[in-house]
Amino acid sequence: MSECCPDAKFVPAKKGGTCVGPTKCGKGTKLVARTEKSGRPVRVLIIGASCHEVRLVQPALDACWTSENPAVLIGDKAYDSDPLDASLHARGPEMVAPHKKNRKKQATQDSWRLRRSKRRFKVERFFSWLEDFRRLVVRWEYYAENYLGFVLLASVRMSIKYL
Repeated sequence: MSECCPDAKFVPAKKGGTCVGPTKCGKGTKLVARTEKSGRPVRVLIIGASCHEVRLVQPALDACWTSENPAVLIGDKAYDSDPLDASLHARGPEMVAPHKKNRKKQATQDSWRLRRSKRRFKVERFFSWLEDFRRLVVRWEYYAENYLGFVLLASVRMSIKYL
């Protein structure tokens, strides 16, 4: 558990229900996953789609299947936030994320640390493997617990089959 990669994916919810939020793309949920460096999911949760990804890091860290915290979190450009870095520094893990082009403050990370962000393909691969299960591409379940159950079942199957 030295490195983990958090990420979120928009899933359209056709029937509505719990944990559904409005966006420009329509109503849906965000499927938040945190994978370890080998690509196995460590945490999967569902939140309404109108929430930004920076706010989803803390819930993904709080309710984890393992008791130990990672030393490094590797994120994409959406996770470039100084308040997030400060709150994570108080908890222990370090956030490695490339800077946005419109960043107004001075850069906080050098290129040596940003080389780790090339390993993010494993969390993206996890989401692409989830799309192999047709039931998970679009959320047809009204209750979020049912959809989360199918996601967890697919995660276990992927861990056994691919990893």
